[in-house]
Amino acid sequence: MIRRATPADVPALVGLVYDLAEYERELQECRLTAEQLHAALFGPTPAVFAHVAQRDSDGEVLGCAIWFLNYSTWTGTHGIFLEDLYVKPEARGLGLGKALLAELAREAVARGYERVDWSVLDWNTPSIDFYKALGAESQSEWTGYRLTGDALKRLGAS
Repeated sequence: MIRRATPADVPALVGLVYDLAEYERELQECRLTAEQLHAALFGPTPAVFAHVAQRDSDGEVLGCAIWFLNYSTWTGTHGIFLEDLYVKPEARGLGLGKALLAELAREAVARGYERVDWSVLDWNTPSIDFYKALGAESQSEWTGYRLTGDALKRLGAS
């Protein structure tokens, strides 16, 4: 079952984010707390949204899609940026990743958004193959950049 996350899902979501960080070989960079995620998802002005894949029999959260809105000046519409898509290893192959993405696609279409975007590490061939099988196209002509840490502080202080 795919559904919108509730406040009760926050601990499971944080655990899934840490599992994803470990899978992506960046566990040392993950500092998310339950308090931070709860505020982002359920505070007075939520800017982050989440769906969970839940086992029907016992309600265990097996996967998640955490996302936020972006905006295209070229199309004049919002879109969805998928920050995290993760399914526990023991639940892979059950169609949960596809079901989570399908739910985001339904949400985008229903709201008049023209696209769903995300990033994937170039070494993550299982995910790349999965996305290609769904019809997703690589945006290889674009290179992502990030400003963080001391460089962010220096620029902000200039």
